Amino acid sequence: MIEVVAELSRGPVFLAGEALECVVTVTNPLPPTATSASSEALAWASAQIHCQFHASESRVALPPPDSSQPDVQPDSQTVFLPHRGERGQCILSTPPKILFCDLRLDPGESKSCLQDVRFPQDEAVAPSSPFLEEDEGGKKDSWLAELAGERLMAATSCRSLHLYNISDGRGKVGTFGIFKSVYRLGEDVVGTLNLGEGTVACLQFSVSLQTEERVQPEYQRRRGAGGVPSVSHVTHARHQESCLHTTRTSFSLPIPLSSTPGFCTAIVSLKWRLHFEFVTSREPGLVLLPPVEQPEPTTWTGPEQVPVDTFSWDLPIKVLPTSPTLASYAAPGPSTSTITI
Repeated sequence: MIEVVAELSRGPVFLAGEALECVVTVTNPLPPTATSASSEALAWASAQIHCQFHASESRVALPPPDSSQPDVQPDSQTVFLPHRGERGQCILSTPPKILFCDLRLDPGESKSCLQDVRFPQDEAVAPSSPFLEEDEGGKKDSWLAELAGERLMAATSCRSLHLYNISDGRGKVGTFGIFKSVYRLGEDVVGTLNLGEGTVACLQFSVSLQTEERVQPEYQRRRGAGGVPSVSHVTHARHQESCLHTTRTSFSLPIPLSSTPGFCTAIVSLKWRLHFEFVTSREPGLVLLPPVEQPEPTTWTGPEQVPVDTFSWDLPIKVLPTSPTLASYAAPGPSTSTITI
């Protein structure tokens, strides 16, 4: 019997392009007092990275597996959630890296490897620096991770006020302002709404932070009415406010750290948006408050019914990944796995 422990030293979350470091420890769990006949031997062991794709087959017609992708188990179509009864596909696998050959462990003996071994990166697309020496591989990997973080920060730190005029068929309702359209997981989407310049009275509005998942037409199992591709929406945060006689208001919607950033593949895409819904009055110059000056005490009641119109508006935004360390705290996953052979 041999116990194998694999540990990710930095956690289970990584950015694309980073080097994955894993320490693999192989142990003979028998006590050292056992006889030498209890020694265990392994012919060889290897490690590789697999990227698995799985989808709900009630909505997605999966394409046939790509035979050009190597797989250690080519006949297996399982995924990490086999209890759901879904098939999966390996869409990426790195070349196997040999850890050891002809390993023999006496009782109580253990051996660790992979501390200084990193999975290869595509040098054709990886950024390079003339100031890095060839023997500074570890520093280069660290520099690549820092560069990815800096580019992510730069892409989501640019601020510039964007203004959008909101109107229906009868006139202007107001102006919406937002300072950026690219965010990271964990940030807040902050917006302002100016209703003082509108010619149409707005009684109520709501704004929802949503993801839009769309399956490409050629992989859909069912379509919407009229042949329109079926799209599913998920609301992650929502703000609703009654705003009659309100000239200016604001909102803040948090982007959950545990959610998925936007992406697009040949089969499915995920996009983020702000979904607005407005309730406006059909009556011009609507006044629902009593006069400020009254000659004598009177009883005033608002109208029981107000004719209204409703309309919606969608504003696309981009949501990018965040720091792997921060994501690990929000969605903790196992960093250590143990199997017994």
